[in-house]
Amino acid sequence: MRTIIYTTKKLEKFAKKLINKNGDGDIENSGILGNWNATMFYVDRKKCLLFTNKKTKYNVILTNIKAADLNKVGDLFKNAFYTQLIYDGIISSFDHIATLTGDLVFSPTDNDRSTTGFQNQRISDFDWWKEEFVTLENMPIKELTGRINNVPIHIGKSRKMEDFTYSSEEMKKLILQ
Repeated sequence: MRTIIYTTKKLEKFAKKLINKNGDGDIENSGILGNWNATMFYVDRKKCLLFTNKKTKYNVILTNIKAADLNKVGDLFKNAFYTQLIYDGIISSFDHIATLTGDLVFSPTDNDRSTTGFQNQRISDFDWWKEEFVTLENMPIKELTGRINNVPIHIGKSRKMEDFTYSSEEMKKLILQ
């Protein structure tokens, strides 16, 4: 099993050696969690990565990423994903989460404007909330990501109230099914 992570152009330039240029192959092999999108943004001139699940719009943030960290970004992502799930009240074992994610395959952008727009809005929310903490070292990243995952979102085609939900609730349904 594997998890395909589509990167933005900005992240692609930073992480050239991670990107699989051969294409993403069999998308149906991406497992229960589906595909993710990743983008890079800055906090206090330090690189941060925002990962967003396409199905559930669930977010995971890695902070203070350096070029040397790119070799272990898969492990960093799995650990951050697991601890964010625990923070959001989605209890599962690390082995179960590692099995669901499998191997991470970083691919060039898929030009998914909907998810990119969603990520830009979440980064804007993050920028708004970070003002109260001033520096990256003082920021409770899990709490801020938890806030992002508990903003009402719309999933579905119609505009019914039932289609509005929370990213954390959608991820909980997906993992605990």
